[in-house]
Amino acid sequence: MIRNQFLRTLTRISMVCLFPPSAADKIYNRKQALQQAESGPLPDPNLLLDLGIAVETIAPVMIVAEKGDREAAFVLAGFCAVTAAMYHQFWKYDDLLAQNVKSEGREHLWEFLKNFALAGGLMTITLEQRHPAPKPVPPVVRRPARNPARAAQVPPRTRYTAFR
Repeated sequence: MIRNQFLRTLTRISMVCLFPPSAADKIYNRKQALQQAESGPLPDPNLLLDLGIAVETIAPVMIVAEKGDREAAFVLAGFCAVTAAMYHQFWKYDDLLAQNVKSEGREHLWEFLKNFALAGGLMTITLEQRHPAPKPVPPVVRRPARNPARAAQVPPRTRYTAFR
């Protein structure tokens, strides 16, 4: 766990900075995003696209604000894993190892690895150990140390024995 709040916020921003612009791109280029959603095996591309936009918009804010960040990171990690597995199936392309040509398989490989890496990074937030705030320590009451020199100067108390 990063204890320095500035570095903690900076690392979280860097981990999720890709998602809000991606959501905005899906909104502005909905037709193209819908075509990509239709290319995968999952049903109802319109619903998937809307859910993707919501996840990519809300979860990063929650992660950076550290309000429900574990749950948001888990959902975003799942989003990345599903996107990698369902929409970047690089193993289905014959041109993966082709040299000196633009390879669609290689492009999907890098997208798959990017999504897989993001899912792993987001899971570190999900599984992060949180240490409880330390309990306040009660103040220590200090008594002055005994001074042996002073004890030698003052005669010991004697009992008043007149009424015995």
